[in-house]
Amino acid sequence: MMQDLETLRTELLAEIAAAADLDRLEALRVAALGRKGAITERMKALGAMAPEARRAAGQAFNALKEEVAAAIEARRTGLAEADLEARLAAERIDITLPVRPEAEGRVHPISQTVDELVAIFGEMGFAVAEGPDIEDDFHNFTALNIPPEHPARQEHDTFYLRARADGSRMLLRTQTSTVQIRTMTGAKPPFRIIAPGRTYRCDSDATHSPMFHQVEGLMVDETTHMGHLKGCLVDFLRAFFDVDDLPVRFRPSYFPFTEPSAEVDIGCRREGGELLIGHGEDWMEILGCGMVHPSVLRNCGVDPEAYQGFAFGMGIERITMLKYGIPDLRTFFESDLRWLRRYGFAALDLPCMVGGLQERR
Repeated sequence: MMQDLETLRTELLAEIAAAADLDRLEALRVAALGRKGAITERMKALGAMAPEARRAAGQAFNALKEEVAAAIEARRTGLAEADLEARLAAERIDITLPVRPEAEGRVHPISQTVDELVAIFGEMGFAVAEGPDIEDDFHNFTALNIPPEHPARQEHDTFYLRARADGSRMLLRTQTSTVQIRTMTGAKPPFRIIAPGRTYRCDSDATHSPMFHQVEGLMVDETTHMGHLKGCLVDFLRAFFDVDDLPVRFRPSYFPFTEPSAEVDIGCRREGGELLIGHGEDWMEILGCGMVHPSVLRNCGVDPEAYQGFAFGMGIERITMLKYGIPDLRTFFESDLRWLRRYGFAALDLPCMVGGLQERR
């Protein structure tokens, strides 16, 4: 009996070690340890043995079963690791190869325009400032000299959050002018910043979106005047639209936070169903601006008797649509890869005034 078990042990271990795959290993497990396996069948002879012989043989069979089971498990682990290694080798991606053209990423037009704004105003000495999207009434309305009865404060125009314990309500900022307020209340003049970012209003159609982007500009010091504002914006518009002699005009207007206030128009014409920016018989409003209202300076802790400055603001989507011929504002936010391939920019085409603002490729 013992000689037969040793022969069986040698055969089984050799077959297990030679198993080429998991299916073959499972077949060997069933053949050795299954209900009709080689070891199970031999154990049936234990009942006819004398008690002492049965005890010794039983121990030998149990030891053999444990050894065979351990060998099978070890071989299974080895085969599984080998299969994994083979799969990893087969699915390996060679990252040293050039990127496939169909996987090329594109920069969104909004991101490109923000980079262009930063490049142009950066050359003029403006720094970029940021602020929170969720604001309180003071920074969004009160500090900007917007009266309590102003329509912009109503729920049909502004997204309000739930009232807090004291009854006040936070809101999604309706303009990035809030960054101007935070800049002036957190430091001392002079200030020279632009504030690009998201803004939110209750409006949605082909030219309006509930979430959109604005850029606000602010300059405050002891000597700034309306002539500086005009020169700054004329230079910006001509650089942004790449028209050296772009006609620009300033029309008197009204904004609660500036006095005097103006709206800025650029020259344009319509030919063949297209709008062309430059010399022509028409004008198009492009942004609002003015000298910072003394009350706004005072609300921010800045002495209006010693300091004055100018501010301006414009919609980033609007100027992007005009520059790159994008007809519908809603397409900016539809996550359509076909649209992004059409209007997007190469990832490494970074705008700069030295090298020139990059055109879409």
